[in-house]
Amino acid sequence: MARPGSSFVCQACGARTRQFFGRCSGCGGWNTLVEQSEPSADTRRRRPVADTAAPAPGRPSRSEPIQAVGDRPLQRLASGYGELDRVLGGGLVPGSLVLLGGDPGIGKSTLLLQSARAMASRAVVLYVSAEESAQQVKLRWRRLAEDAPGEAAEAGEGEGGDGEGLRLLAETDLELVLQELETLRPQVAIIDSIQALHDAELGSAPGSVSQVRDCAAALQRIAKRQHTALVLVGHVTKEGMLAGPKVLEHLVDAVLTFEGDRFASHRLLRAVKNRFGATHELGVFEMQGAGLVEVSNPSELFLAGDGPSPGTATIVACEGTRPLLVEVQALVSPTSYASPRRTATGIGTNRLHQILAVLEKHMGLPLSRFDCYLAVAGGLEVEEPAADLGVAAAVVASYRDLTLPAGTVLLGELGLGGQLRPVGQLELRLQEAARLGFSRAVVPRGSGLGPVAASLGLQLLEAATVAEALVAGLGVNPDQSEADV
Repeated sequence: MARPGSSFVCQACGARTRQFFGRCSGCGGWNTLVEQSEPSADTRRRRPVADTAAPAPGRPSRSEPIQAVGDRPLQRLASGYGELDRVLGGGLVPGSLVLLGGDPGIGKSTLLLQSARAMASRAVVLYVSAEESAQQVKLRWRRLAEDAPGEAAEAGEGEGGDGEGLRLLAETDLELVLQELETLRPQVAIIDSIQALHDAELGSAPGSVSQVRDCAAALQRIAKRQHTALVLVGHVTKEGMLAGPKVLEHLVDAVLTFEGDRFASHRLLRAVKNRFGATHELGVFEMQGAGLVEVSNPSELFLAGDGPSPGTATIVACEGTRPLLVEVQALVSPTSYASPRRTATGIGTNRLHQILAVLEKHMGLPLSRFDCYLAVAGGLEVEEPAADLGVAAAVVASYRDLTLPAGTVLLGELGLGGQLRPVGQLELRLQEAARLGFSRAVVPRGSGLGPVAASLGLQLLEAATVAEALVAGLGVNPDQSEADV
């Protein structure tokens, strides 16, 4: 049982109970309940319910008609990086809270420090380092400045050149951070990280649900009052989710995730939630000696430069408003086990199972006796169903040992009946394919984009079923049997 004035709080979902249990009843996590003291009761005087039934005579109402609310222009602050601005919806909004999460060592601090250096030339930026000392942050700042002499020369000797516009505070005490925000009143404040801050008035440890919730709420109040754009860095749990998601995701205005293999060069920045812009936007960076560098043409990053090969197909995936040409690779080989193996990287395994079942049912391919391995080149995660036709073409090409004709892209959603369903933003996808030199596109029938494709120099091949699409794209005869392999 909890002591008087305390309760047990789940560190994963924030559920609260008066009794200790080994397993949380809210999220099912084991050994996640931690005893915490209850916050002091609100001692403010409240009016009885009977008094609030009718407004007092002569007292003005604090609400107003929505038409009478004044319009305030939304002026965004550019972050200094076009890819970051794209994901944010055009830049940082004054008074907004942005949560940035990612795996350890992925480059979150590097990205924010580079952006702070760029913004410091035209605004006051406060960088609060709660995990590293001031000397460690300065070493990284100096290395980035030395590796990018062009930026320092363009910044001149003003605030961006000598670092006067960028203020650094190495502190973990929330009260001292709030005092600095009140005194300095910066346009942008970066908290690295929110899990390292702690409020001395709370008895729980730093990083707990109550600490994260109360610290973020206190920072939100001062950011809204002073119109300071606040960026919070969040940790990632063992399951790959932002720590304390139920506490922070509803509190902040935007949630960004920084993804990528820490041993690879490119990084992907996604918007999961954005109150001031579109969601599911994508920004692409490349880690170099000078830090993170923007990738202006990400489609070339996800395409192989050796030309088509057996078992590969090219699709156009849309991440928000950005079309990306991606290569899908498949390997089909006879299985050595009672049940075939199914492995997918970059595409959901359940989606792969569904596509294989459609191909076996409607094209007569005995894929149940073959292992199938699927991968999206470049490590990109493709979630939209527009990649179904490309996946099917790659699987059939590997099964038949065929090579897709050069300059061909495949776009279409695969239905359970073998039919092709239309996809969104098809014209935008075709424009991107034509820009990169592709000459043929296999799409669902009834798109009505024949004149547009002709003006782009694309040969548009329309199909109603997956069999027709593969005949048009690969030259595969759907009546061929297993004996032809």
